[in-house]
Amino acid sequence: MTIPTLTTARLTLRPPAYTDFPAYAALMASPRSIHMGGPFDMSAAWGMFCHDVALWRLFGHGALMIDRTETGQCVGQVGINHGPLFPEKELGWLLYEGHEGNGYALEAARALRDWAFTAGGLVTLVSYCDPANARSIAVAERLGAVRDPAAPKQDPEDVVFRHHRP
Repeated sequence: MTIPTLTTARLTLRPPAYTDFPAYAALMASPRSIHMGGPFDMSAAWGMFCHDVALWRLFGHGALMIDRTETGQCVGQVGINHGPLFPEKELGWLLYEGHEGNGYALEAARALRDWAFTAGGLVTLVSYCDPANARSIAVAERLGAVRDPAAPKQDPEDVVFRHHRP
C-alpha cells in the first residue's frame, strides 16, 4: 500500500519518517500528552509511533505528519487510528508546542477526513476527546462532528464525536 501525501492551502500531510520520532517522543514525554493518557516513556512512544505507521499496511489508513508547506517545518500529526485499542476508526490530531491556534489541526483533520470518506471508502469516523481538552473538542465541533453519547469509548471519560460521510 502506498501511503498518500495530501495537500491543503498551507499544509502537506506526508508519511511519517524515522526522523520525525524525536519530536513525537518529546511531545509524548511532556505534560502536553496528558489528554492522550501520557506522559509516556520512550518505549511507549516508540510503540505508538510504529502503530501509526503499521496501520497503513494493516488497514489502509494511519497517521500522516503535518508540515507547513511554505517552510517544511513539521508541526504535528493527524491520523486515523484503528485496531484492538480503538472501538471504532478514530480521527485524531496532535500539534507540537507553539503551533496551536493557527488552524493547523482543523485543516489537517478536514483533509484526512475527506480523504477517508472518498479514497478510503469509510462512512463514519469518531474522535475521542478528553473532556478537559477544550481545544480538541473545539476542533471536532468545527469539523462538524456531533457528540455521540451512545458510541463505545476508548476511555470511560471520553467525549465521543461522530463524523458522518457527507
